[in-house]
Amino acid sequence: MKKRNLTLWTMAMAVVGGLTSCGVDMPQMTQSSFETMTVKKSDIELPYKFSARMKGKNDVTVTPQVSGQLTKICVAEGQQVKQGQTLFIIDQRNAQLELEAAQANLQAALAQENSAKLEYESNKNLFEKKIVSSYMLNNSENSYKQAQASVAQAKASVNRAKVNLGFCTITATVSGVIGEIPVRVGDQVSPMTQLTMLSGNTTMDAEISITEVIVENMVKEGVSAADIEKHISQLPDATFIMKNGTEYPHKGRVVSLTGVVNAATGSLTAKVSFPNPDGHLYSGIQGTVVMNFAEKDVIVVPQNAVVRLQDKSQVYKVQPDSTATAIEVTTADTGNGKDFIVTSGLNVGDKIVTTGANNVTEGQKVLFPEEVKK
Repeated sequence: MKKRNLTLWTMAMAVVGGLTSCGVDMPQMTQSSFETMTVKKSDIELPYKFSARMKGKNDVTVTPQVSGQLTKICVAEGQQVKQGQTLFIIDQRNAQLELEAAQANLQAALAQENSAKLEYESNKNLFEKKIVSSYMLNNSENSYKQAQASVAQAKASVNRAKVNLGFCTITATVSGVIGEIPVRVGDQVSPMTQLTMLSGNTTMDAEISITEVIVENMVKEGVSAADIEKHISQLPDATFIMKNGTEYPHKGRVVSLTGVVNAATGSLTAKVSFPNPDGHLYSGIQGTVVMNFAEKDVIVVPQNAVVRLQDKSQVYKVQPDSTATAIEVTTADTGNGKDFIVTSGLNVGDKIVTTGANNVTEGQKVLFPEEVKK
């Protein structure tokens, strides 16, 4: 058995010797190469995302101002309407009768006023001729003034009746889209009845809560209440992303910030307005508002340079002797899916391993591209 093993070993060595003597190169062990970068500071734009719900800039709750039976619904749910367009009609018969009665009372009051005026002027002439006493003159003057007051009161009743008659026709106070209509023709309605919601959707507002971006920047920059409008004007444009991932084509702008920070959340409420010329946005639609804020003089490294070990993050720093040493770092996500901001653990000028960092071991010799070429 030993003799057979020796024979196999001798044959194997002979094959190797033959290949070598024939000039065939044998595979050689090569060292792995790792890409590296030198740490420096740079500026980067970070996309910050905020949950939002759209609301019409002029959302109006439509309710009647008089009681009566609903006789006609002139619009449909989801219909686009213009300001002044008729929406609902309430039974006008009672209001019309009240107007006619008020107009009749006005005519009677005018006639009474005319009679009182004639009597007063007559007594005035007779008093000047000393035919009637001052008592009769004063009585006629008081009757005339009372008749004038009755006319004014009758005119007010006519105007009130006209207004009530006008209230029977409910029109759109703003241009927009009709919401749900919970009532039907024949229903008895009153000022407590909600007929529909009219969403003035030519401009839509999204309310968002801003914490880590604007609040901190305002504190750093020392923005006062007097400068708040100027600060708002310098904020970046906003993009609205719908729930299905579709990006709304029109950009929005922050138009207001609450003056008080919410004690529970440490946030400010901001209102972002989006133009809605095509009516594609509706009140109640949910999505995400994205705003890009610039971070200046920060250390940015590719995500493949950061190795995750449970709850810690580390990078491999290249020492002068080309060996790698693990350095613990703290990072912040940039939101772009490819980079991290390193907030501590690295200094400008440090050299770190990028591609291949997951395969580096502590103290391992790192070969640079220059050495590989040699």
